[in-house]
Amino acid sequence: MTDTPPAKPWFVYLVRAANGALYCGISDDPQRRFEQHRSGKGARFFFSSPAQALVYTERCPDKRAALRRERAIKALPKAAKEHLVAAATMVETDSPLSV
Repeated sequence: MTDTPPAKPWFVYLVRAANGALYCGISDDPQRRFEQHRSGKGARFFFSSPAQALVYTERCPDKRAALRRERAIKALPKAAKEHLVAAATMVETDSPLSV
């Protein structure tokens, strides 16, 4: 009997472009992927308006779950995506570790 290692976590992320648009994607390393977007080696989405900031990440148990969540987020209106970003920012700002 072999123990299978736990699945590597994946993340859904939102990146804000210079024109204010939000790009949704998945990665096992969102910070690395954001740097790829910034360097021009990411999605074509950023060819017309460069990536400015990684504004939201959400941990998922595996790639399949991340893909499902990405589809759900992409279906949201922009206002709902902005709400996700604002809620994540509030959590970071309200953290007892931030001073």
